[in-house]
Amino acid sequence: MPTISMFYGILVSMYALDIDKHHLPHIHVRYNEFKTVIAIPDGEVLEGRLPIRQSKLIQAWVELHRDELMADWFLAASGQTPFKIDPLR
Repeated sequence: MPTISMFYGILVSMYALDIDKHHLPHIHVRYNEFKTVIAIPDGEVLEGRLPIRQSKLIQAWVELHRDELMADWFLAASGQTPFKIDPLR
């Protein structure tokens, strides 16, 4: 699973060909022992959870990079490696 961004201890990944379980464009997020899956179009949590502070940070990052995330999703859904996306600063 390629990590497409990392900031403030948060790792954001996107699996290639990961369309079976969630059926929506999404990212996988890890922070310490927490894991979550977040839909790209609307930022909805599909699975898991994060602490509130990290949840707010990832929501802001998704909002800022939604177009890049969707472009990466189309690459990953076709079996290609997604590009890195700038971290939240």
